[in-house]
Amino acid sequence: MLLKCILLILFFAVMIGVGIYCRRTASDVQGFVLGGRNVGSWLTAFAFGTSYFSAVIFVGYAGQFGWKYGLAATWIGIGNALIGSLLAWRILGRRTRLMTQHLQSATMPDFFGKRFFSDALKVAASVIVFVFLIPYTASLYNGLSRLFSMAFNVDYVWCVLGMAILTGIYVLVGGYMATAVNDFIQGLIMLVGICAVIGSVLAGNGGFTGAVQSLSQIPSEAAPGLNGAFVSFLGPQPIYLLGVVLLTSLGTWGLPQMVGKFYAIRNEAAIRKGTFISTFFAIIVAGGCYFLGGFGRLYGQSIEYTAAGTPVYDSIVPSMLASLPDLMIGVVIILVLSASMSTLSSLVLTSGSTLTLDIIDPAVAKMRSSSRRLGERNKLLFIRLLVLFFIIVSSVIAIVQAKSSVTFIAQLMGISWGALAGAFLAPFLYGLYWKRTTPAAVWVSFISGVAVMCGCMYCTFTGKTFISPYFTSPINAGVLAMLLGLVIVPVVSLLTKVNRKEEVEEMFGCYNSTVSVRAADSLVDETEQTD
Repeated sequence: MLLKCILLILFFAVMIGVGIYCRRTASDVQGFVLGGRNVGSWLTAFAFGTSYFSAVIFVGYAGQFGWKYGLAATWIGIGNALIGSLLAWRILGRRTRLMTQHLQSATMPDFFGKRFFSDALKVAASVIVFVFLIPYTASLYNGLSRLFSMAFNVDYVWCVLGMAILTGIYVLVGGYMATAVNDFIQGLIMLVGICAVIGSVLAGNGGFTGAVQSLSQIPSEAAPGLNGAFVSFLGPQPIYLLGVVLLTSLGTWGLPQMVGKFYAIRNEAAIRKGTFISTFFAIIVAGGCYFLGGFGRLYGQSIEYTAAGTPVYDSIVPSMLASLPDLMIGVVIILVLSASMSTLSSLVLTSGSTLTLDIIDPAVAKMRSSSRRLGERNKLLFIRLLVLFFIIVSSVIAIVQAKSSVTFIAQLMGISWGALAGAFLAPFLYGLYWKRTTPAAVWVSFISGVAVMCGCMYCTFTGKTFISPYFTSPINAGVLAMLLGLVIVPVVSLLTKVNRKEEVEEMFGCYNSTVSVRAADSLVDETEQTD
């Protein structure tokens, strides 16, 4: 117990120290929200990865999908690395940085407003962010309760309050740069921790070969005729597995807290390095989490079950870790705290800055009947107050869920992710690459993404079937919302009119500006050289 307490105290001290150290970078809005657009490759890559993978992944999703799909759940982590990280950086990174700097945009809603010349779109996007990030933020606390109870016998309320207070201190004091530096430290902890945990769990089950052999003997309810389903290449339910891969991988392209990392990156070299670092991080952390969860069936006798006989998925990973040595349990606690706090800080910073810059500041100017907006000091004050508000609200929701019979909040994580990605992914992607994208298409994407996920949520709570049994799952409904947007946006754009064509052409001119590069980075075509 003393060792675990020492590890926690050191962790807390480092996080607060970083926040204090970075306070000088948070003296204005650009510094507080984007780190002055001067964040290097390592910090940006780790900030992207740690915002991506939270305790929801480590405890909830790893346990749930590992139980359902066995070792094939590792494909989810591979998809997260290749699609959610590698392709996201390659396709979105550079263009996002150039376009948002040209538009002087600090948030995703502001990008929509300036790219499509519509304040209404900016407000609508801000409302979607506000509504769907709160339950997403509350879900981050879910993975902590069982682990802290197992390690310290501490009530869940104190776990939530401790995490909220600590995150609030370093975000409010140091802003984006403190978040990025702490994300880097937390990312290192996650890398080392997940490797150590996997090694310990496998060692407790006879090593890799012994654990796989034991898992191969367990029959699958979904594929009773398939022997060794949980160690097979694609698992017992490959179609459902594909839906999880798509939502958790492609979905990051439309999440404002993820895309926002590209706004702040320093230069081309940082993008190239960041692409590699982020992908490597995702392979280790995400691949490791889902690979670990794939052995959850070996602990079927020790996990919790509902009255209906179905497993309580959040109890699977804690049951796997309960028999580890005290030092390893301390490492796991720091690992899960790191995963949760890094994502929480990113979400509350995104929410606070979005509401301030995209709704409150324009509303103040409108009420004053002039273009006079909030000053830098007042903007910073509002952002900090809203960050604090989001932390308090998410903490209260998490505590209410734990202390009452309310059970649906955890399900809202998938619905939140699906609604945000379904609404934003297509218009953001097409808006970066295609001049012909129209405001009408963006509106349709917003409406369809939110409508699909609200329909899924309504049917889930009323016991009805949404479209078909396959789309009853929020995961698969989220994939439908994203794919629907990718089809709807180009179709509607072709049928509607582009506003301000000359301004759009000038906007896309930011991609064509001439820059000088080293010969080591680009070969010179000698046929084009002149004497």
